[in-house]
Amino acid sequence: MSATLITLRGPARVVVRQHRWTLRVAGGLAVLAAFGMIAVALRSSHVVEVFEATGCSPDGGTGRACDQTARNYWDSVSRYDWFLGNFASALRFLPVLFGAFVAGPLIARELESGTFRTAWTQSVSPARWLAAKLAVPTVLVLAGSTALAAVLHWARNHSGTPRSPEWYSADAFATTGTVPAAQLLFGLGVGVLTGLLVRRALLALALSGFATGAVVTVFTYGRGLLWPRNTVTGRTLNVQENMWWVETGHLTSGGARLPDDVCAGSTSATGYNRCLADHDITGSYVDYHPQSHFWPLQLVETGILLALAALALALAFRVLRRLHG
Repeated sequence: MSATLITLRGPARVVVRQHRWTLRVAGGLAVLAAFGMIAVALRSSHVVEVFEATGCSPDGGTGRACDQTARNYWDSVSRYDWFLGNFASALRFLPVLFGAFVAGPLIARELESGTFRTAWTQSVSPARWLAAKLAVPTVLVLAGSTALAAVLHWARNHSGTPRSPEWYSADAFATTGTVPAAQLLFGLGVGVLTGLLVRRALLALALSGFATGAVVTVFTYGRGLLWPRNTVTGRTLNVQENMWWVETGHLTSGGARLPDDVCAGSTSATGYNRCLADHDITGSYVDYHPQSHFWPLQLVETGILLALAALALALAFRVLRRLHG
């Protein structure tokens, strides 16, 4: 075992003791969430099997009894989808919570109260103190979030419901692949840098949560621009299944693009056709991502987030050296 690991073992144990109740509560909630998702998936699968055994159509229309059975079926399916969807949203919010925890309770509170001096007087350098502070929660949160994302993926595939989210939806894209881990590491970098700069627990917590949330939101709405899009044009568009429509609009005879709602104010078919003629519109276009773009988009976003996280961590250790040597 290297000397560095031996040196980090003591401070890491201190971190676990200091935040043992937070770790216990977080671990308990993670276990409950995992069992909850498994239970919902199994119950949903059972409901689907029972409904299929009735011989009724999900759309109803085969008699009053089947209409009521179909309505009950869709009510149940909606409840189970609601649960899994809300859990996915909570998992997406985890990087914000993690960054806020690192910035406030983990770093800034120590600097604000002065308790960090105790560790530094026991032959622990500031850099190793900070490394130990970050290593424990990072390993635990990454392991826990990976396990929960795997359970969520299993639950969606085994629930049997016909309403699985599209691959490009925010809940699906940000809870699978490499993006979740990259977002957590970005939250870590922002959190530690904010905590060292602000050194006030509540303010650092708020600023880190806001900064992490803002960047995650930017990627949520802008990730369609991270990889070259495919384009389909014509009078009648060939829409493929699982296409992510990033942008759509009209085309003029010269190839110029016009907004999709350029003729939205027309109140009749005649007026609409006249508007198209006035604008020399001869067709439509769709910029889209096929499902094969999932991994390119994932890896590009992951690379950017990891680069930002590395920059934030490098700046954090530099700030630590300037402040405390």
